[in-house]
Amino acid sequence: MAEQGPMAIAMRLRNQLQSVYKLDPLRNEEEVKLKIKDLNEHIVCYLCAGYFIDATTITECLHTFCKSCIVKYLQTSKYCPMCNIKIHETQPLLNLKLDRVMQDIVYKLVPGLQESEDKRIKEFYQSRGLERVIQPTGDDAVPDATGLPYTSFDHSKAHFYRYDEQVSLCLERLSSSLAGKDKTKLTLQQKFVRCSVRAEVRHLRKVLCHRLNVEKHQVQMLFNNESLPDHMTMKRLWLSHWFGKAQPLVLHYTIKDKRTR
Repeated sequence: MAEQGPMAIAMRLRNQLQSVYKLDPLRNEEEVKLKIKDLNEHIVCYLCAGYFIDATTITECLHTFCKSCIVKYLQTSKYCPMCNIKIHETQPLLNLKLDRVMQDIVYKLVPGLQESEDKRIKEFYQSRGLERVIQPTGDDAVPDATGLPYTSFDHSKAHFYRYDEQVSLCLERLSSSLAGKDKTKLTLQQKFVRCSVRAEVRHLRKVLCHRLNVEKHQVQMLFNNESLPDHMTMKRLWLSHWFGKAQPLVLHYTIKDKRTR
């Protein structure tokens, strides 16, 4: 059961301001100067003692941590490090959620933190010779060819937490007895896809239908030769079958004969 809701946390911050400065910051027009240390207990990660980066909240108890900190911690535990509540019986990572509101608050409260993190990300890409894909903004934005979200965006020109986590996929076609020309025609030429972790199997089937010009009932998505249900998300698939392995997640697909239903 959750300890506090968002409204309770907001009221707690208000009451703390009121008790420290002897005034109501929501009604008084006087400028309020607040020391960051007075709010540290709300914006500092319990695990690393630093300000939240990629703030991630446990849905069972609403305790928040840096994403990298809590993911690493839950590799060896299934309990919240603060209140010791059981997060999930077998897959605690399923009950984590990016807290965009909290991260926005942290970036607004801590001077230079967002710029410093953005610089660190750029240096990471440069040190490894990787190209950083920039997300277009406004009227210049062009939809991705796959119909799925962009890989990343320019943090300095867009809302920092506008898009979901991403996952890399490799869509391989299972071998069949089709003739060479037909087999080539019904095989993706660009088999690598990057999409949101919230994307479902049915979305991938739709992409395949569009790319290969086939009907929906002809496409079947498989993992380890087992058919995948349409409602399964990429996050669930990754955590249950691919966690700890290198990207991309390899999925297979088959194209049935058009006459077969």
